Amino acid sequence: MIVGLPIAALTWSARGDGLPAFWQTVSSAEAVSAIKLSLAMAALAAFTNAVLGTVTAWVLVRDDFAGKSAINAILDLPFALPTIVVGLVLLALYGIQTPLHVEAGSVHFTANVAFTRWAIYLALLFVTLPFVTRTVQPVLHELDREMEEAAASLGAGDLAVFRRIVFPNILPGILSGLTMAFARAVGEVGSVVLITGNLPFKTELASVFVLQRANSDPHGAAAVSVVLLAISFTVLLVIGALRRFATRHGNA
Repeated sequence: MIVGLPIAALTWSARGDGLPAFWQTVSSAEAVSAIKLSLAMAALAAFTNAVLGTVTAWVLVRDDFAGKSAINAILDLPFALPTIVVGLVLLALYGIQTPLHVEAGSVHFTANVAFTRWAIYLALLFVTLPFVTRTVQPVLHELDREMEEAAASLGAGDLAVFRRIVFPNILPGILSGLTMAFARAVGEVGSVVLITGNLPFKTELASVFVLQRANSDPHGAAAVSVVLLAISFTVLLVIGALRRFATRHGNA
């Protein structure tokens, strides 16, 4: 009831002006552009963090170093910070007044990426990194190190051990984190609304498209929301099936 009823209400609201109006809204050039950009940037950020998150989890589980507990705590900040605060943080670092600005002779570098798609990418990386790391960490903790040691004693190299023993076991965790990261990125608003400029056909995401029309055109906003919901649900089902296949294959 907590999840299903609001979704049903959203779907009903989306058809408030009739199916022709629904189709006209979701097929408009601006809506299509915003949806495509949201899906592309969410996928790019999710797959990037599938790699970065796995590496981070590996380092936190397998290595000991000074400041490890601090990094573990910092990693959860995207979960704790209000998303609008994340937007301000990113704007301070990557905006027009960025402190990362160097001019030395012919060398000119600035981290100002405000109002570009790079800003979207960096914002989505920030808010989705913990998902993969936190799903892979428990699997690495539970992984039997004796299998790796046995393979190494038989002459297997580090790459072969990782590819044949470690990766099949952590793949379900990676897929779970990838799914959650993608879903979070598709609907992200707070961290991107300030730094991207929300320029139609350039940096406007579907979530911001919905936000801007929530009051002036609630049925149109609901229509685009339903499309995003359907796409996200389909992705969840597909990756869930892949995760179950990987789990069965790994156990076999």
